[in-house]
Amino acid sequence: MRKLTALIAGSTGYIGIELIKLLVKHKYIDIKYLCGNTSIGKKLTFYDKSLNLKKLPRIVKFNRKYLTNVDIIFTALPNGEAQKISKYLLKKNVLVDLAADFRLKKVSEYFKWYKKKHIAPKNIKKSIYALPEITGKKIKEFDIIGCPGCYPTSVLLPLIPIIKMNVIKKDNILIDSKSGYSGAGRGVHKKYKKKNLYESLSAYGVGFHRHNSEISQELNNFSKSDIKFVFTPHLSPMFRGILSTIYVDLKKGNSINDVLSILKKFYKKHIFVKIMKKNSLVSTNDVINSNMCKISACETKYKNKIVILSAIDNLIKGGAGQAIQNMNIRFNFKQTEGLK
Repeated sequence: MRKLTALIAGSTGYIGIELIKLLVKHKYIDIKYLCGNTSIGKKLTFYDKSLNLKKLPRIVKFNRKYLTNVDIIFTALPNGEAQKISKYLLKKNVLVDLAADFRLKKVSEYFKWYKKKHIAPKNIKKSIYALPEITGKKIKEFDIIGCPGCYPTSVLLPLIPIIKMNVIKKDNILIDSKSGYSGAGRGVHKKYKKKNLYESLSAYGVGFHRHNSEISQELNNFSKSDIKFVFTPHLSPMFRGILSTIYVDLKKGNSINDVLSILKKFYKKHIFVKIMKKNSLVSTNDVINSNMCKISACETKYKNKIVILSAIDNLIKGGAGQAIQNMNIRFNFKQTEGLK
Protein backbone atom coordinates (compact mmCIF):
# COMPACT_ATOMS: atom_id res chain seq x y z
CA MET A 1 0.00 0.00 0.00
CA ARG A 2 1.39 3.41 -0.98
CA LYS A 3 2.00 6.04 1.66
CA LEU A 4 -0.42 8.95 1.84
CA THR A 5 1.01 12.45 2.01
CA ALA A 6 -0.12 14.82 4.74
CA LEU A 7 -0.13 18.52 5.50
CA ILE A 8 -0.49 19.67 9.10
CA ALA A 9 -1.75 23.21 9.59
CA GLY A 10 -1.21 24.42 13.13
CA SER A 11 1.76 22.16 13.71
CA THR A 12 3.32 23.89 16.74
CA GLY A 13 0.44 23.89 19.21
CA TYR A 14 0.08 21.19 21.86
CA ILE A 15 -2.33 19.20 19.68
CA GLY A 16 -0.24 19.74 16.54
CA ILE A 17 2.91 18.46 18.22
CA GLU A 18 1.06 15.42 19.56
CA LEU A 19 -0.33 14.74 16.10
CA ILE A 20 3.15 14.79 14.57
CA LYS A 21 4.55 12.49 17.26
CA LEU A 22 1.90 9.92 16.36
CA LEU A 23 2.04 10.37 12.58
CA VAL A 24 5.81 9.81 12.36
CA LYS A 25 5.11 6.28 13.66
CA HIS A 26 2.30 5.63 11.17
CA LYS A 27 3.23 3.10 8.45
CA TYR A 28 1.20 4.73 5.73
CA ILE A 29 1.71 8.46 6.27
CA ASP A 30 4.43 10.73 4.92
CA ILE A 31 4.39 14.25 6.37
CA LYS A 32 4.92 16.58 3.41
CA TYR A 33 4.22 20.02 4.91
CA LEU A 34 4.17 21.54 8.38
CA CYS A 35 2.40 24.89 8.38
CA GLY A 36 2.35 27.75 10.85
CA ASN A 37 2.07 31.53 10.98
CA THR A 38 4.48 32.75 13.65
CA SER A 39 7.01 29.93 13.32
CA ILE A 40 7.89 30.05 9.62
CA GLY A 41 11.34 28.67 8.85
CA LYS A 42 11.81 27.03 12.23
CA LYS A 43 12.38 23.35 12.88
CA LEU A 44 9.93 21.51 15.05
CA THR A 45 12.70 20.78 17.55
CA PHE A 46 12.34 24.42 18.64
CA TYR A 47 9.05 23.35 20.22
CA ASP A 48 9.80 19.75 21.13
CA LYS A 49 13.31 18.30 21.44
CA SER A 50 12.02 14.71 21.26
CA LEU A 51 11.38 15.15 17.51
CA ASN A 52 15.07 15.83 16.86
CA LEU A 53 15.79 12.49 15.16
CA LYS A 54 12.82 12.63 12.82
CA LYS A 55 13.21 13.78 9.22
CA LEU A 56 10.59 16.49 9.21
CA PRO A 57 10.25 19.53 6.93
CA ARG A 58 10.74 23.06 8.24
CA ILE A 59 7.64 25.06 9.01
CA VAL A 60 6.15 27.03 6.12
CA LYS A 61 3.21 29.38 5.67
CA PHE A 62 0.13 27.63 4.30
CA ASN A 63 -0.39 27.99 0.57
CA ARG A 64 -3.33 26.48 -1.29
CA LYS A 65 -0.96 25.19 -3.99
CA TYR A 66 0.29 22.61 -1.46
CA LEU A 67 -3.07 20.85 -1.69
CA THR A 68 -2.11 19.44 -5.09
CA ASN A 69 0.70 17.48 -3.41
CA VAL A 70 -1.13 15.98 -0.43
CA ASP A 71 -3.90 13.49 0.28
CA ILE A 72 -4.76 14.51 3.85
CA ILE A 73 -4.93 17.90 5.54
CA PHE A 74 -5.00 18.01 9.33
CA THR A 75 -6.09 21.38 10.75
CA ALA A 76 -5.25 22.08 14.39
CA LEU A 77 -6.00 25.79 14.03
CA PRO A 78 -8.15 28.40 15.78
CA ASN A 79 -11.86 28.16 15.02
CA GLY A 80 -12.70 29.57 11.60
CA GLU A 81 -9.44 28.72 9.84
CA ALA A 82 -10.41 25.23 8.62
CA GLN A 83 -13.47 26.77 6.96
CA LYS A 84 -11.17 28.86 4.77
CA ILE A 85 -9.03 25.89 3.80
CA SER A 86 -12.13 23.78 3.06
CA LYS A 87 -12.99 26.13 0.19
CA TYR A 88 -9.78 25.17 -1.61
CA LEU A 89 -10.05 21.39 -1.28
CA LEU A 90 -9.45 19.28 -4.37
CA LYS A 91 -11.20 15.98 -5.13
CA LYS A 92 -8.14 14.07 -3.91
CA ASN A 93 -8.07 15.83 -0.51
CA VAL A 94 -9.49 14.68 2.81
CA LEU A 95 -9.70 17.31 5.55
CA VAL A 96 -9.51 16.24 9.19
CA ASP A 97 -10.35 19.21 11.44
CA LEU A 98 -9.47 19.15 15.13
CA ALA A 99 -11.19 22.47 15.87
CA ALA A 100 -14.93 23.23 15.94
CA ASP A 101 -15.54 24.30 12.33
CA PHE A 102 -17.41 21.15 11.29
CA ARG A 103 -18.83 19.89 14.58
CA LEU A 104 -22.15 21.71 14.59
CA LYS A 105 -24.70 20.94 11.88
CA LYS A 106 -26.60 24.22 12.08
CA VAL A 107 -25.03 27.49 10.96
CA SER A 108 -27.19 29.33 13.50
CA GLU A 109 -25.79 27.20 16.33
CA TYR A 110 -22.23 27.90 15.22
CA PHE A 111 -22.90 31.64 15.26
CA LYS A 112 -24.67 31.43 18.63
CA TRP A 113 -21.82 29.62 20.39
CA TYR A 114 -18.75 30.85 18.51
CA LYS A 115 -19.87 34.43 17.83
CA LYS A 116 -18.76 34.36 14.20
CA LYS A 117 -20.40 33.64 10.87
CA HIS A 118 -19.61 30.29 9.27
CA ILE A 119 -18.03 31.10 5.89
CA ALA A 120 -18.32 27.60 4.38
CA PRO A 121 -21.92 26.54 5.12
CA LYS A 122 -22.15 24.33 2.02
CA ASN A 123 -19.25 22.27 3.32
CA ILE A 124 -21.07 21.53 6.58
CA LYS A 125 -23.37 19.25 4.55
CA LYS A 126 -20.29 17.52 3.14
CA SER A 127 -18.83 16.90 6.58
CA ILE A 128 -19.39 14.39 9.38
CA TYR A 129 -19.13 14.65 13.15
CA ALA A 130 -16.79 11.73 13.72
CA LEU A 131 -16.69 10.12 17.14
CA PRO A 132 -15.17 6.87 15.82
CA GLU A 133 -16.73 4.34 18.21
CA ILE A 134 -20.16 5.89 17.58
CA THR A 135 -19.96 7.07 13.97
CA GLY A 136 -18.11 4.00 12.68
CA LYS A 137 -17.96 3.19 8.98
CA LYS A 138 -20.06 6.21 7.98
CA ILE A 139 -16.79 8.17 8.16
CA LYS A 140 -15.70 6.49 4.92
CA GLU A 141 -18.37 8.40 3.01
CA PHE A 142 -17.03 11.88 3.80
CA ASP A 143 -14.03 13.98 2.80
CA ILE A 144 -14.44 16.54 5.60
CA ILE A 145 -14.13 15.01 9.04
CA GLY A 146 -15.01 17.09 12.10
CA CYS A 147 -13.34 15.64 15.19
CA PRO A 148 -15.14 16.02 18.53
CA GLY A 149 -13.91 18.31 21.27
CA CYS A 150 -12.00 16.82 24.20
CA TYR A 151 -14.70 17.39 26.84
CA PRO A 152 -17.51 16.05 24.62
CA THR A 153 -15.46 12.93 23.85
CA SER A 154 -15.22 12.10 27.54
CA VAL A 155 -18.94 12.79 28.03
CA LEU A 156 -20.50 11.26 24.92
CA LEU A 157 -18.71 7.92 25.01
CA PRO A 158 -20.33 6.86 28.32
CA LEU A 159 -23.68 8.60 27.82
CA ILE A 160 -24.73 7.77 24.25
CA PRO A 161 -25.14 3.97 24.72
CA ILE A 162 -27.24 4.30 27.89
CA ILE A 163 -29.35 7.13 26.49
CA LYS A 164 -29.93 5.05 23.39
CA MET A 165 -31.16 2.18 25.58
CA ASN A 166 -33.36 4.54 27.63
CA VAL A 167 -32.20 3.41 31.10
CA ILE A 168 -31.54 6.85 32.64
CA LYS A 169 -33.68 9.92 33.16
CA LYS A 170 -33.01 12.64 30.62
CA ASP A 171 -34.00 15.78 32.49
CA ASN A 172 -31.29 16.13 35.13
CA ILE A 173 -27.84 14.99 34.01
CA LEU A 174 -24.98 16.75 35.80
CA ILE A 175 -21.55 16.77 34.17
CA ASP A 176 -18.49 17.93 36.10
CA SER A 177 -15.32 17.82 33.96
CA LYS A 178 -11.74 18.60 34.92
CA SER A 179 -9.01 19.11 32.34
CA GLY A 180 -5.28 19.64 32.31
CA TYR A 181 -4.29 23.14 31.26
CA SER A 182 -2.91 21.95 27.89
CA GLY A 183 -6.55 21.93 26.75
CA ALA A 184 -6.43 25.72 26.61
CA GLY A 185 -3.52 25.69 24.14
CA ARG A 186 -0.08 27.32 24.22
CA GLY A 187 -1.59 30.68 25.11
CA VAL A 188 -2.93 29.34 28.41
CA HIS A 189 -0.35 31.15 30.54
CA LYS A 190 -1.21 34.51 28.97
CA LYS A 191 -4.94 33.85 29.08
CA TYR A 192 -4.87 32.87 32.75
CA LYS A 193 -1.87 34.90 33.90
CA LYS A 194 -3.64 35.93 37.10
CA LYS A 195 -4.27 32.31 38.07
CA ASN A 196 -1.71 29.95 39.53
CA LEU A 197 -2.14 27.11 37.03
CA TYR A 198 0.14 24.77 38.95
CA GLU A 199 -1.55 24.96 42.34
CA SER A 200 -5.20 25.93 41.82
CA LEU A 201 -8.41 24.43 40.47
CA SER A 202 -10.67 26.82 38.54
CA ALA A 203 -14.18 26.54 37.15
CA TYR A 204 -14.82 28.42 33.90
CA GLY A 205 -17.49 28.74 31.22
CA VAL A 206 -20.09 27.87 33.86
CA GLY A 207 -23.45 27.17 32.22
CA PHE A 208 -22.42 28.44 28.80
CA HIS A 209 -19.22 26.72 27.69
CA ARG A 210 -19.13 26.22 23.90
CA HIS A 211 -19.05 22.46 24.22
CA ASN A 212 -22.63 22.57 25.54
CA SER A 213 -23.80 22.87 21.94
CA GLU A 214 -21.85 19.85 20.77
CA ILE A 215 -22.90 17.65 23.70
CA SER A 216 -26.54 18.65 23.24
CA GLN A 217 -26.51 18.04 19.48
CA GLU A 218 -25.08 14.55 19.79
CA LEU A 219 -27.07 13.37 22.81
CA ASN A 220 -30.32 14.51 21.21
CA ASN A 221 -29.44 12.50 18.10
CA PHE A 222 -29.90 9.35 20.17
CA SER A 223 -32.90 10.40 22.24
CA LYS A 224 -36.62 10.59 21.53
CA SER A 225 -36.93 13.49 23.96
CA ASP A 226 -34.80 16.55 24.65
CA ILE A 227 -31.85 15.94 26.96
CA LYS A 228 -31.44 18.40 29.82
CA PHE A 229 -28.01 18.61 31.40
CA VAL A 230 -25.67 21.00 33.17
CA PHE A 231 -22.02 20.94 32.10
CA THR A 232 -19.29 22.62 34.14
CA PRO A 233 -15.64 22.47 33.02
CA HIS A 234 -12.66 23.08 35.30
CA LEU A 235 -9.00 23.84 34.69
CA SER A 236 -6.90 21.65 36.96
CA PRO A 237 -3.24 21.90 38.02
CA MET A 238 -1.94 19.21 35.67
CA PHE A 239 -0.66 19.42 32.10
CA ARG A 240 -2.85 16.81 30.39
CA GLY A 241 -5.85 14.54 30.94
CA ILE A 242 -9.60 14.87 31.50
CA LEU A 243 -11.77 13.29 34.14
CA SER A 244 -15.51 13.72 33.68
CA THR A 245 -17.77 12.90 36.63
CA ILE A 246 -21.36 12.42 35.44
CA TYR A 247 -24.31 12.19 37.81
CA VAL A 248 -27.39 10.40 36.45
CA ASP A 249 -30.72 9.13 37.76
CA LEU A 250 -31.75 5.61 36.80
CA LYS A 251 -35.21 4.99 35.40
CA LYS A 252 -37.49 2.81 37.51
CA GLY A 253 -36.66 -0.86 37.08
CA ASN A 254 -33.05 -0.27 36.01
CA SER A 255 -29.87 -0.80 37.99
CA ILE A 256 -26.18 0.07 37.86
CA ASN A 257 -25.56 -3.46 36.59
CA ASP A 258 -27.84 -2.74 33.62
CA VAL A 259 -25.79 0.35 32.81
CA LEU A 260 -22.51 -1.56 32.96
CA SER A 261 -23.94 -4.40 30.90
CA ILE A 262 -25.06 -1.98 28.17
CA LEU A 263 -21.67 -0.26 28.09
CA LYS A 264 -19.73 -3.54 28.01
CA LYS A 265 -21.85 -4.92 25.19
CA PHE A 266 -21.67 -1.68 23.19
CA TYR A 267 -17.88 -1.37 23.42
CA LYS A 268 -17.03 -5.08 23.33
CA LYS A 269 -15.28 -4.80 19.95
CA HIS A 270 -13.78 -1.33 20.48
CA ILE A 271 -10.17 -1.51 21.53
CA PHE A 272 -9.88 2.11 22.68
CA VAL A 273 -12.76 2.10 25.19
CA LYS A 274 -12.51 -0.01 28.33
CA ILE A 275 -15.40 -0.47 30.75
CA MET A 276 -14.11 -1.04 34.28
CA LYS A 277 -15.60 -3.08 37.10
CA LYS A 278 -18.38 -1.56 39.19
CA ASN A 279 -17.19 1.12 41.63
CA SER A 280 -13.73 1.39 40.01
CA LEU A 281 -12.15 4.78 40.69
CA VAL A 282 -10.59 5.63 37.34
CA SER A 283 -8.12 8.49 37.06
CA THR A 284 -6.35 10.45 34.34
CA ASN A 285 -3.17 8.59 35.26
CA ASP A 286 -4.79 5.42 33.84
CA VAL A 287 -4.99 6.88 30.33
CA ILE A 288 -2.17 9.44 29.95
CA ASN A 289 -0.20 9.11 26.68
CA SER A 290 -2.77 6.71 25.22
CA ASN A 291 -5.80 6.79 22.94
CA MET A 292 -7.86 5.03 25.63
CA CYS A 293 -11.07 6.06 27.33
CA LYS A 294 -11.70 4.27 30.62
CA ILE A 295 -15.23 4.32 32.01
CA SER A 296 -16.68 3.14 35.30
CA ALA A 297 -20.02 3.34 37.09
CA CYS A 298 -20.22 3.82 40.85
CA GLU A 299 -23.02 3.34 43.36
CA THR A 300 -24.17 6.11 45.70
CA LYS A 301 -26.18 6.07 48.92
CA TYR A 302 -29.31 6.50 46.76
CA LYS A 303 -30.34 3.38 44.83
CA ASN A 304 -31.59 5.33 41.81
CA LYS A 305 -28.56 7.63 41.50
CA ILE A 306 -25.19 6.57 40.07
CA VAL A 307 -21.94 8.30 39.21
CA ILE A 308 -20.20 7.61 35.91
CA LEU A 309 -16.46 8.32 35.64
CA SER A 310 -14.79 8.80 32.27
CA ALA A 311 -11.07 9.45 31.79
CA ILE A 312 -9.15 10.35 28.63
CA ASP A 313 -5.95 12.07 27.58
CA ASN A 314 -7.24 15.35 26.12
CA LEU A 315 -4.30 15.62 23.68
CA ILE A 316 -4.70 12.09 22.29
CA LYS A 317 -8.18 10.51 22.64
CA GLY A 318 -9.57 14.03 22.95
CA GLY A 319 -7.47 15.34 20.07
CA ALA A 320 -4.64 13.98 17.92
CA GLY A 321 -5.23 10.27 18.53
CA GLN A 322 -8.91 10.47 17.73
CA ALA A 323 -8.11 12.40 14.54
CA ILE A 324 -5.77 9.60 13.44
CA GLN A 325 -8.33 6.96 14.41
CA ASN A 326 -10.86 8.74 12.17
CA MET A 327 -8.32 8.92 9.35
CA ASN A 328 -7.59 5.20 9.75
CA ILE A 329 -11.29 4.40 9.35
CA ARG A 330 -11.62 6.71 6.36
CA PHE A 331 -8.73 5.03 4.50
CA ASN A 332 -9.37 1.44 5.62
CA PHE A 333 -6.28 1.20 7.81
CA LYS A 334 -6.40 -0.71 11.08
CA GLN A 335 -7.84 1.62 13.74
CA THR A 336 -4.79 0.93 15.89
CA GLU A 337 -2.28 2.00 13.22
CA GLY A 338 0.00 4.67 14.70
CA LEU A 339 -1.85 4.47 18.01
CA LYS A 340 -0.58 1.32 19.73
